[in-house]
Amino acid sequence: MILLKSSLICLFMIVGTFFILMAAIGIYRFPDAYTRAHAASKSSTLGILFLLIAVFLYFLFMEHSYNARILLGIAFLFLTAPIGGHLLTRAAYFSGVQPSERTKRDELKPIYEQMKKEQRKNRSS
Repeated sequence: MILLKSSLICLFMIVGTFFILMAAIGIYRFPDAYTRAHAASKSSTLGILFLLIAVFLYFLFMEHSYNARILLGIAFLFLTAPIGGHLLTRAAYFSGVQPSERTKRDELKPIYEQMKKEQRKNRSS
């Protein structure tokens, strides 16, 4: 039974390490700030979540202690990291950081242009 528990913990650690490695490769290889932020927020969050689950299972199975703080850390990270990445990319977009030339379409541009026109209209009236 201990072998099965250890194997499960190792599986979660390997999967978590894989996602963190993919995030690092994505940050290195992706062409612009938007895709890099996507790799940093989504893949690394998933990798850290798997590693924290492995830590939780280790303490639960091997040390026979339940640690709710690890579960709170998982919940906090799961909720805040993708939202933070999204807000950073929005701030980059509104401050004028240009996407890569390989970007096919910009769905936010017409909405942003409309917002700018409405702001100018409100200022002039």
